[in-house]
Amino acid sequence: MKVLTSFFSATMLVALAGCDNTQKESHSALTSGSSDVVAIDLLTNQIHNNKAAYIPAQCYTKTRSKRGQVHNPCFSCHTVGKEPNYIDDSAFQMAYDFRTYSRTNRWRNLFKDRSAAVKAISDEDILKYVQSSNYFDAEGNIRLAFLENNVPSEWDVNQNKRWDGYVPDCFFNFDSEGFDVTPEGHDSGWRAFAYSPFLGTFWPTNGSADDVLIRLPESMRQTEAGLYSRIVYRLNLAIVEAMIMRKNIAIPTTDESVYQVDLNRNGVLDMAKEVVYRWAPTKGQYMSYVGKAKQLQKKGRIHLAAGLYPEGTEFLHTVRYLNVNSDQKIELAPRVKELRYSYKQSWNNYSQLNSAAMGEVIEGDQFPDRLRTITGNSETGVINGLGWVYQGFIEDKAGHLRPQTYEESVSCIGCHSGLSVTTDSSFAFARKLEGSNFQAGWFHWSQKGLSGLKEPQWKDGRWEYTQYLLENHSGNEFRNNEEVKNKFFDSKGILKPAEVETLHHNIAHLLEPSTERALTLNKAYKVIVEEQSYIYGREPHVHPLNDTVWDVIPDGETTGVDAPIIKPH
Repeated sequence: MKVLTSFFSATMLVALAGCDNTQKESHSALTSGSSDVVAIDLLTNQIHNNKAAYIPAQCYTKTRSKRGQVHNPCFSCHTVGKEPNYIDDSAFQMAYDFRTYSRTNRWRNLFKDRSAAVKAISDEDILKYVQSSNYFDAEGNIRLAFLENNVPSEWDVNQNKRWDGYVPDCFFNFDSEGFDVTPEGHDSGWRAFAYSPFLGTFWPTNGSADDVLIRLPESMRQTEAGLYSRIVYRLNLAIVEAMIMRKNIAIPTTDESVYQVDLNRNGVLDMAKEVVYRWAPTKGQYMSYVGKAKQLQKKGRIHLAAGLYPEGTEFLHTVRYLNVNSDQKIELAPRVKELRYSYKQSWNNYSQLNSAAMGEVIEGDQFPDRLRTITGNSETGVINGLGWVYQGFIEDKAGHLRPQTYEESVSCIGCHSGLSVTTDSSFAFARKLEGSNFQAGWFHWSQKGLSGLKEPQWKDGRWEYTQYLLENHSGNEFRNNEEVKNKFFDSKGILKPAEVETLHHNIAHLLEPSTERALTLNKAYKVIVEEQSYIYGREPHVHPLNDTVWDVIPDGETTGVDAPIIKPH
């Protein structure tokens, strides 16, 4: 059953958790010296600018150009969900269905002219900045590891002298299987995977590079005797991959009798070369983890279902500056813009997820102007109401990583709940590269970049990035990426066949910017860092976006899109 959510403001699913009465709208965070520089307070949940910060800036794009051409970047996020994502928000492709409060665009940084500030930063200075790590110190130690034993009082929300959030523990030292290895030679549990970057904003040509890592709970890394085993862990990761992708996943030849699990589903315990996806509980078809997780699964303490991650799953996502290496190639910079962490703390089954979605429809009908309330704080993170908690770090004015404030953290929730496009509230792992790729898709972008990767295709054969260019006629939601326009479109706005053909075989042709653009967008973001004005928008740009972004969305405004684009499942 699909639940129509057209009543929602963009990306909204009202929280399933209780209200937090500490939220207030206030402008006291602005320092007296400048309307641009924001003072940071990590200890309160005050909203200083935007009570609807969960609605991304991209949702305020004007889908009609001055010439009357219709642009539809909205299909990227708003489509028909795949069970157990019961959301159908495809109507957002056709109408701006916002709450009264959220019709006013409070992402004010979008309208600022950064030209002078960007010009004042030299290429040499910005390169030096992005090439210096704020994650590691000069000795290779993780800078934020001190939180294990010592938390600054201005970060300690509950003042218990203990950091109750995520303590960064990934060394970004990946082996030939994508596993992160500590300086002592042990597995940290994190494993890097490569994926087809999500549409628009997440393309490096729009200002940032990123990576994503996964870590399953300790029980899924252990034998039945409770001992760590990479072999067991690798198998459980393959099982999770099969459940998320809903297809068979190749594995090294494995003796099933060791685990007493029929991985290849042929009815006997033999040598398996793949995890066969065959899960249909209503038909009596079940699947099992291996090792200790198998025992816990039998006891109902850890769960397995298609399209869902087991409780205890973690994701680590770094958003980076763009580095220009000695070969003038674009790559992940050592400097981190944001360190984003998510943790699945509780399980919801299909029925619960369906009920939650239906409940929000009812609530939306009864309280059409009620804004969402997000529970959590800057230390332990914010809760999306669907079992996940999100917590992160971002650059302070000096470039050091600090916890995100409550309001800064709220911006994570809009994309990680209430969207039909997500798989269990997440994006990247469902877009993981298949086994035919380098290291079966288990690698970090520092090991191999985007060059040579094929464009992803939908099940009906359509090329995904090409579809985005066709529908949006641009390389991002704000339509200010002149590089992509000039490369892929002719003077009449028609896609150039030769460029599209190159894209099919090499996504870097679209996704990677020129060195000049990379440096310019690095500078534009650095200006935001110096202001600490993230609550007014984090999107790097040089010139104001008044022509393509709404200041206030008129009541009843439509997008001009006649029919939604639906990604086939």
